[in-house]
Amino acid sequence: MFKYLSTFFILLFATGSILVVAYLLGVSSFSFAWVLNFLLMMGVSSLMQTFKPKLTAAYFDGKNWERNGRVYSWLGVNTFRKILVWVGWEKLHKAANPVKKDLQALKKLEYNTRQSEFGHLVIFFIVLASAAWVALYYGIKQSLWLMSLNVILNLYPILVQRYNRPRLQRAIKVRELSPSANVGAMQ
Repeated sequence: MFKYLSTFFILLFATGSILVVAYLLGVSSFSFAWVLNFLLMMGVSSLMQTFKPKLTAAYFDGKNWERNGRVYSWLGVNTFRKILVWVGWEKLHKAANPVKKDLQALKKLEYNTRQSEFGHLVIFFIVLASAAWVALYYGIKQSLWLMSLNVILNLYPILVQRYNRPRLQRAIKVRELSPSANVGAMQ
């Protein structure tokens, strides 16, 4: 019961804070776009941790055209990943979630890519709708911060997860087919 109550209050805080920032700073400001994205991340993350959806839809399976990662490389995913390392996000993330090579850890990491992608996808569409509303009522120029931060903070993280998941799935398949790899990882 406590986790549902805390999630409710987190969502209430996020919504209230977004509305206050919109009122005080305006919906076309960089600050509003930044706060909207990060408070939505906090709210969606809270929902994901509370309800832990299975995320087994076919959408999450890698498509043939994306398995080798060429499309994502062309879209600049590797550059974005380097930026994440440069700003310290990768180090922070690995400290909180160390990567192990045993089968269960790989499966958990693969599920985490689904969870992260789904969360960013939800936020992407909320921010996209907000940007469309701002563009419609105030002009396209006024929605540029929303659109550009949406690409950086949501679209690219989605692409990174879609780039990483086939590699994790291959590693899982290798572990499942090779029992000796699992025994070695457990010792």
